[in-house]
Amino acid sequence: MILVAGPYRSGTNDDPTLIAANVRAMTETALRLFRAGHLPVLGEWFALPLIDLAGSKAIGDAVFDEIFHPISRTLMAKSDACLRIGGPSKGADEMVALARAQGKPVFFRIEDVPDAQGAAR
Repeated sequence: MILVAGPYRSGTNDDPTLIAANVRAMTETALRLFRAGHLPVLGEWFALPLIDLAGSKAIGDAVFDEIFHPISRTLMAKSDACLRIGGPSKGADEMVALARAQGKPVFFRIEDVPDAQGAAR
């Protein structure tokens, strides 16, 4: 299981179109990982439905903050590696730091992730 970590809000000024583009980039990367035999995960896949159900009214409100980053931290603890993509992101950089602290591999290019059988691609 590989956590894909990239910008969500960073550099978007909370513009929904730009946020959607960031999520799409992470999701496209996840699809490539899946096709290489891995189980990819994004914190957003778990956090956003819960944030909505919990009644968040805006990105960055108390409900959002209660759920968004804690979900990713939990996922990183359960993941085998982290793939960091995209530009500047405090949250994604935190996932890299957590992965390293947990002794897990961190990749910065999908080409560096071995296929599911461990062979270089």
